[in-house]
Order: sequence, then C-alpha cells, then structure tokens
Amino acid sequence: MPKVLVSDPIDQVGIDILSQVAQVDVKTDLSKEQLVEVIPEYDALMIRSGTRVTAEVIEAGRNLKIIGRAGVGVDNVDVPAATRKGIIVVNSPEGNTIAAAEHTLAMMLSLSRYIPEANAKLKQGKWDRKSYTGNEVYNKTLGVVGLGKIGAHVATVARAMGMKLLAYDPFISVERAEQLGCSLVELDVLFQSADYITLHIPKTPETANLINADSIAKMKPNARIINCARGGIIDETAIAEALKAGKIAGAALDVFSSEPLGESPLTALGKEIVLTPHLGASTEEAQVNVAIDVAEQIRDVLLGEPARSAVNIPGLRPDVLEQLKPYLQLAETLGKMVGQLAGGRIESLNIGLRGDLATNQSQPIVIAALKGLLSPALQERVNYVNASIEAKERGIRVVETRDASIKDYAGSLHLSAKGTLGEHSVTGALLGDDEIRITSINDFPVNVPPNRYMLFTLHRDMPGIIGRIGSLLGEFNVNIASMQVGRKIVRGDAVMVLSIDDPLPENIMNEIKQVAGIRDAYTVTL
Repeated sequence: MPKVLVSDPIDQVGIDILSQVAQVDVKTDLSKEQLVEVIPEYDALMIRSGTRVTAEVIEAGRNLKIIGRAGVGVDNVDVPAATRKGIIVVNSPEGNTIAAAEHTLAMMLSLSRYIPEANAKLKQGKWDRKSYTGNEVYNKTLGVVGLGKIGAHVATVARAMGMKLLAYDPFISVERAEQLGCSLVELDVLFQSADYITLHIPKTPETANLINADSIAKMKPNARIINCARGGIIDETAIAEALKAGKIAGAALDVFSSEPLGESPLTALGKEIVLTPHLGASTEEAQVNVAIDVAEQIRDVLLGEPARSAVNIPGLRPDVLEQLKPYLQLAETLGKMVGQLAGGRIESLNIGLRGDLATNQSQPIVIAALKGLLSPALQERVNYVNASIEAKERGIRVVETRDASIKDYAGSLHLSAKGTLGEHSVTGALLGDDEIRITSINDFPVNVPPNRYMLFTLHRDMPGIIGRIGSLLGEFNVNIASMQVGRKIVRGDAVMVLSIDDPLPENIMNEIKQVAGIRDAYTVTL
C-alpha cells in the first residue's frame, strides 16, 4: 500500500480521503533534517505553508510521486527540482479564493476605520472617539494588481461597495477587465491614481519588492496598501519609513518576507498599519476545501490518474483536463502500442489530431502520448511531468499535425513512430461512454478494443493462415480472447490482431514468424 506523509496540520477530511488508498502518517513540525531522514519511505507528501520542500528533500524522496500543497501558492516547494525528478506538484488554486478575498476586504475596512486600534483602546477601558475618525471607501479608487480569481472577487465586491476600479494585469484582456468593471492601466498609472492598492500576484523575480521606495514615491499621500498575497512583494523597511514620514496613509499586511514575523519596524507603528499573521486562508470553509482538493489529487495520482491542478504539467488546467481526460488515456494507450511496434530506440513520433480533436488544445495530448511511448522502457520513472524532458533528452523528434476534415469519428488520434523495428502507426478513437477503439494498424483498418496482451501479425491474405496461428497458440496453451483481420484488398497484405489472456512464451514468436505467409509479428503489452 502506498504511504503518504502529512507534515503540516491538515483538516481531517483530507486525511480520510487519503486513507482510502494509502497509509497516512501525520508528522508535523519536522526539522529539515528529520524530513530528509523520513521522506525516502513515502510515495506522497502533503503540506501547507509550514514545510519547506527543498531540492535536498526532493532528492532524498526516492519514492515520491507527488507533492500536494493545500493552498494557492507553491513558493515553499522547489518546483524545478521536483520536475527534474518527475514528481508532480499540485496545489489548490481555488480552494481559498473566497477566504483570501474576504480577508483582503476586511483588512481594507479595518485600516480605513482604525478598527484594531480602537478595539484595543476600548478593551483598555478608554473611550476615545476623536483619535479614530476614519475614511469611507465609497467613491474611492481601488487599484487591483493581479486580476486572477482572488483579485477578481475583490474587484466584484469593491464595485458593489461603490468603489471605482483600476487594474493592472499583463495576462488579462481588456474585455475581461471590463466585465469586472475595471479599467486596465499600466502599473505606474495605477500607483499614481489609486486611493487603495491591493496586491494579488505571486512572488517572482519580477514582483519581488514591487512596492519599494521608488513606487511609493509615485503614490498619493492618502494611499493605502493591502497585501494578502505573498510576502516579499513589499519592501517592508521602505513601507515602514514611508508610513512614519507620512508619504502614504496606511498599510494592511497579512504576509511578510520572513514568517513568523520577528523583529520588524512594522510592529512599532500605530493605527496607520494593520498586521495579521497570514490569516488569508484561515477560515474553516477554506481549510476543508483545500484539504479535499489536494487530497483527492494525491489519491488520483496514486491510483494512476492525472492530477487536475498540477503546477508543473504544461497545459493541464482543470478545465482543459476535464474536457480532454478521455483523450489523454487514448493518447497514452496509442503511445504504448506504437512504441512497442517501432521497437528499441525511437527516433521520431508524429502525432496527428483529426476531426473535432484537431480544434482542441494539443499539448496535454502530446504529453500523454509521450508518456505512453516511453513507459515500456522507463516504467514508473516517466509521467506527465517529465515525459517531454525524457523525450528531448533521448533525441526524439516530435511532430504534431492537425486535420479537421477527417470525419470518420468525432475525433481520432493517429500516432506514427520510427524506431529500431522500422516505422509503424496506430490510430484510435473514442466510442460511446469514452470506450477506446483501435481503428487502424499501419493504415490497415481494424476495430478492436485494447487488451492487456496483444499479438499483431503482418501477413499475406490467404486461406488457412489464421487457423495455423490459432493452432500454434493452442499448442503453447495461449488462450485467444478475440481476433480480427484488417485488409485493404483481397489476397493482398493484411494485419491480424489477437487479444490474448496471457503473455506469450519466449520461444513462440520465432515459430509464428516461420508460418508460411507471415511477414512479421509483434507483441504489445498495455
């Protein structure tokens, strides 16, 4: 049974899901050294923000197949190192959307009305109204940096509160921004014009210290900054100095460059700043949502299914995955088949998308085909994460073609591979209930479902040849589950496809190839 390590506090519902398919060990507050020591025995690791999964941890995790982060970001995981090792990294991009957006709005209102400071003063027995005259957000301009799911929800609620909206996001169209009621502007324009600035972006080399002394100098004196996204986006020393000097009016921060927050100039400030200890996702609902989301993905990967929110699998967004999931299995099956037919070292793989499939996103299908192609040789070492890398390292040339005019099926996939045994091709399609059918072998038409063990022959279409092959298999106690012949012309070349119940004995292939009329024979294990 697979083993899963949960190294940060996770809602019990997530542990219950994992326990359906694996042994689950909960070991929190591990040091880096302790994590490196225990990780070799685990197939999966589930974390939150507390555990840092470094390259050293990943290298030690010789059995790791997946790392699941119960939250939006994965900045505490060395994703490139995991990718090189073929380890899937997943997160929960939507599980805490509402929680983070609502905390952003709460911070903005708390900052505007000095709620934390007034609350503390009243609890000290002091009734002080004069010191806490605040500001309304109505009719003020909110600048939203990053219009992803969280930023979009903040914008939607802020608009309902009567705020004017500016937004900066180089990956969002003008049309999408307008749907949210935002005017899309350059970053400097947003800094210069906004009364409130809220950040909803990841920390990257480009966004590190995005809010610094230079950017603050462009802002209004009454500007207020809210950050519930990622620590390190704000230069904390610069913002503390700006607040003390009155260059901006306030800041509300939930995340910090180093957590937990130790000695910091921020803690010496007064009512102009609101600080919370990374509470953006800390709602009961969000913790349940992210635990379920990530636990289900870990479960699926351990059962051999693709993950829906893998951050290091190109093109496998949840919406794309849902649409293409049946075709991924088709592509992987055809890849396994054509790789074994071509044999040995594969030089090239041609992937043809036909019919309706030609209009879909192809990258996930290409990855699935490569995974199938390489899996007979690499076994569990190849997956959706590293299939493209492994193919490139082996010098396999991948060519993709599309032809929407071929309408023999709603959508079909044609793979052609060149290898040690020559060039071979297979075509497949999905029938009702997403049932896979092999529809051609080396351009000979067939209609057979894939089977665990299969025997293919290329032979001359002549009387008696099928019977001789059947008798020969019977002599070796090999049971035939089904058989089909595909041909283009009578008495010409043909292929025979046999689904068999057991793997063929080693010495039978030579005898099959010696049968009169047999030109070649191949076995495939799926």
